[in-house]
Amino acid sequence: MDISRKLGIMVFSAVPAIIGGGIVYHFFGSFTQVIVYEIILLLAALGCISR
Repeated sequence: MDISRKLGIMVFSAVPAIIGGGIVYHFFGSFTQVIVYEIILLLAALGCISR
């Protein structure tokens, strides 16, 4: 996988991180759940990049 595709996956993951983080904070009202959500999203992105 070339570098431009890896960067595209990271940009594609940044949008759900920002929007989804706000949604998770709205429902739970705590940053702990937001951090857990961000870590899960980061692991998924790293899994796609490592292929």
